[in-house]
Amino acid sequence: MIDPPESARVGAPGPPDDMTPARLPVPAGLGRLLVLAVVFVCAACGLVYELELVALATYLVGDSVTQASVVLSVMVFAMGVGALLAKRLRCRAAVGFGAVEAGLALVGGTSAMALYACFAWFGQSRSALVGFSLAIGILIGAEVPLLMTLIQRVRRQDAGGAVADLFAADYVGALVGGLAFPFLLLPGFGQLTGALLTGAVNAVAGAVLVLWLFRRDLSARACWALFGANALVLALLAAGVVLATPFERAARLAVYGSSARVAVQTGVQEVVMTGGTGAGAGAGNGRKGSGGPLALYLDGRLRVSAENEFRYHEALVHPAMAGGPHGRVLVLGGGDGLAVREILRYRAVRSVTVVELDPGVLRLARTDPGLTRLNRHSLADPRVRTVTADAFDWLRQQGARGPGRRAAPYDVIVSDLPDPGITACTKLYSQEFYGLAAQLLARDGRLVVHAGPPIERARLYWTVESTVRSVGLATVPYRLSGRPAAFSGGPDRSAAPAAAAPSGTRYWGFVLAARHRPAFGLAPDAPPLAGLSAGELRAGRRAESRERRAGLPASTLMHPRYLD
Repeated sequence: MIDPPESARVGAPGPPDDMTPARLPVPAGLGRLLVLAVVFVCAACGLVYELELVALATYLVGDSVTQASVVLSVMVFAMGVGALLAKRLRCRAAVGFGAVEAGLALVGGTSAMALYACFAWFGQSRSALVGFSLAIGILIGAEVPLLMTLIQRVRRQDAGGAVADLFAADYVGALVGGLAFPFLLLPGFGQLTGALLTGAVNAVAGAVLVLWLFRRDLSARACWALFGANALVLALLAAGVVLATPFERAARLAVYGSSARVAVQTGVQEVVMTGGTGAGAGAGNGRKGSGGPLALYLDGRLRVSAENEFRYHEALVHPAMAGGPHGRVLVLGGGDGLAVREILRYRAVRSVTVVELDPGVLRLARTDPGLTRLNRHSLADPRVRTVTADAFDWLRQQGARGPGRRAAPYDVIVSDLPDPGITACTKLYSQEFYGLAAQLLARDGRLVVHAGPPIERARLYWTVESTVRSVGLATVPYRLSGRPAAFSGGPDRSAAPAAAAPSGTRYWGFVLAARHRPAFGLAPDAPPLAGLSAGELRAGRRAESRERRAGLPASTLMHPRYLD
């Protein structure tokens, strides 16, 4: 007589529920492969959610280093919390995993839309960013213990081998998700639709695994509950995809007002233009939504306002054109063509090279009726050559040619770049960047740099000046009033604006540099200026000379001081 198995004896405890072999509709080997495939898909979706939060937070809040640190640290912490909480679900791993994936698909898929809504209608998104990072991290962290249980129930194997297989599929999936986000989802679908589609893929993968592969382990009630939950999630995500375009229009209206008439997502940034032709307040071009002066926003930051851009560009360009020849000019940035407009007013100018990262900005500067009227079709001038490239990389390539093969030096270099407070721009205000620019300067050439607000962020401004001096150039710092309060290039647009000068006046800050102390003023052949005088320039130079901050270290690629 054969003894019954230990688990069948009266009073003997059965095996734990989380170790009971699963009743699968396919062979165990194929079932195990399907579980690993779902691990792969879920890992890819999870990394897309993380990158989506980082990208959107950088755009909405600014300072990519801070936002990436907040998102990743909160999510990693939350993943640990989720793993601990999942221990309570191991006894019903299939049902638990199905519920976790439905929740993750909904939360992760709608996170981008919810963050954008908080920014557009409530003016801030920091708390929502932390909340979504926490929720998504908890749900991602709960996946691994539940999947580990499921894969062991398909076919028992040593714990080390099971963990190795699970994490191999997880890491490969993360690689695919990390590559799919910048190269497929973001350019092909945009941030909102890309997140919603990722959520749909996540929901389908979780539902297939639980409702088909492990369906025999589910009660009828649990099966219908999970089916209904996943159907609801997919319906909500589909509705989000359908409404994504109207939602973006409504959110853009809330942010920019009714005058937004151009909104494009280039491969580099979001470009929005409001107002009309820039002929002045209340002027327009007769098109719907074109009333008021033109304003150009890059990634939500005001970069050009037709009401006062002429003061900025005159102050940036004309002091650099004095003190020597100005036949060959290099403009770093300035794809809107407005600095070029001022340069071309000098008859002695023979050639202008514009190095602009975003081809979308160059295209608008050539074709948009409002912007072309403002820049006077400067980019169409035969003396102007445009190059689509990163300014740092382009300077490096020019320097790598060697003295014998290098192009003729430039008489004037105009650095018309976003503020150094933006993390992505810190390398364009580094010691290495100015060293490369100095190599291309003629012996008596001049370099002028837009250096950020000298009053609101004085340390940032004087760090730029110190960095320029560190490459052996003599500097003349100066400033000009008229910067609009909405003009923000700093690291955090959601924070309260920095205090202006006691008078309430806001300033643009500039640094003029040359191998020897440059002459400061206007060139003899300077054209008539619309809103600037030599006296105002001299006053701006004297004011900054009195407020000089000495002893600040230079900013380098390895130690960007603008983020201190």
